[in-house]
Amino acid sequence: MIPKETELGRKRQIDQSSCNKDYSCANGFCPSFVSVIGGKLRKPDGAGADVDTLFDPLPEPVLPSLDKPWNTVVTGVGGTGVLTITALVAMAAHIEGKGCATMNQTGLAQKFGAVVSHVRVSASQDEIKAVRIPAGEADLLLGCDLVVTSTYEALGKVAQGRTHAVVNDAEVPTSAFILDPDARFPTAAMKAKVSDEAGDAATFFIDSTRIATQLLGDSIGSNLFLLGYAWQQGLVPVSAVALEEAIELNGVAVGFNKEAFLWGRRCAHQPERVLELVEKLAPEVPARLQGVEEIVDDRVARLTDYQDAAYAHQYRQRVERVLAADPRAGEADSVSVAVARNLYKLMAIKDEYEVARLYSDGEFLRKLERQFEGDYELRFNLAPPLFSKRDPNTGHLVKQEFGPWMLRAFGLLARLRFLRGSVLDVFGRTEERRQERADIGDYLALLEELLPALSGDKYAVALELARLPGRLRGFGHVKDRNRELLALRRTELLRQLHGDPATPVTIVNAA
Repeated sequence: MIPKETELGRKRQIDQSSCNKDYSCANGFCPSFVSVIGGKLRKPDGAGADVDTLFDPLPEPVLPSLDKPWNTVVTGVGGTGVLTITALVAMAAHIEGKGCATMNQTGLAQKFGAVVSHVRVSASQDEIKAVRIPAGEADLLLGCDLVVTSTYEALGKVAQGRTHAVVNDAEVPTSAFILDPDARFPTAAMKAKVSDEAGDAATFFIDSTRIATQLLGDSIGSNLFLLGYAWQQGLVPVSAVALEEAIELNGVAVGFNKEAFLWGRRCAHQPERVLELVEKLAPEVPARLQGVEEIVDDRVARLTDYQDAAYAHQYRQRVERVLAADPRAGEADSVSVAVARNLYKLMAIKDEYEVARLYSDGEFLRKLERQFEGDYELRFNLAPPLFSKRDPNTGHLVKQEFGPWMLRAFGLLARLRFLRGSVLDVFGRTEERRQERADIGDYLALLEELLPALSGDKYAVALELARLPGRLRGFGHVKDRNRELLALRRTELLRQLHGDPATPVTIVNAA
């Protein structure tokens, strides 16, 4: 799962290229998991169209001389093709009759464990006296993952004045994101660490994951792209012909891998043109709203679609009451903005009607069409609280798989959302829905408690209280667990608000 920033906050999405194929993610307690059976990832339209007219002929770089072995350290995470890069360089050296030795250090996990590979190429095999690259003797650091590249095991091989670094600076989430959905990726610090070791002039950072995804339709091509980039810089001691022959001998996605290598070469030679094409192909991502008025207008429109105009008007009235009392209402980092975002989050409960509406309003199918092509079938992984069984050990609802007929059922259920909150709302009688409605009432009561504090010296405490619902993530038992954790923080903050010091409480988000 990778983070995805949206207008409604940080969400998670599946990276199709790094899926472990056991489909355990479908067990996650969330109705957004859909199995796409058959078909394949869609290649972006126009990625390969008329490229010969866009780019100049590629010049042949001067490859490293092999008066001594050329040492390459390749870093990355398991399951993304790091060892393939090592094997291709080794095979290319063998094809050209050169000497080569490789060593792979892998983490505890086959997928997503740290991988550091050593590749030594020489004019003859006799010149290689050891496989491991000694400290400070790497000629090329090919960093397929920024986190692993910035570790001691990788940077210990780097020396300024000798090592060149070509690094993918994509923000690939670590286990910290699983434990804390709000975790921030320390990109700048890690890039600075690499640059300090190799030197700014010898360090090249490029988001090969994003470029490969946009140009090739699959981020798995990022490592071959990075190899092509390094080769065109004259940092790989084997010919392009030998590397392409090695790709053919490997026999896996030959055309795709050759194309990824070629795009890397193009990017090294004419980066502006490649990045311009990437921007052209990238889907437009609207900027996140900042002003409280535009946020309120946006949420009113969403709540009208969610329920009706009367329900949306209730939201507007509540926010306007806070606006009238907030001395910092015009600021982006204000209680008013926090309330505008978080009151909407609580009022737009993802109940059965809303899940059905989001699946059947057409946007879901349009997104699928943009991502997949071919003859595929949909299956929905759901745990309807009125029908699902509970695990005898955990007490949690057990998810079931439903066929494509669910789309028709979703369309019907979405039209019945006028029943929401009425005596005929059978879904609203569950404990989960009653608790979610109680969350709205609790937040509204909290806002009344906060209003007198907005003009005093406890504004920062009031702001954090107003933001708490943003961390109430998940569904079912996951949401219940987060609710319990946030209740502790709420109690502590209320004591601070009223001048009652208490022992600080550390909250770990379990979503």
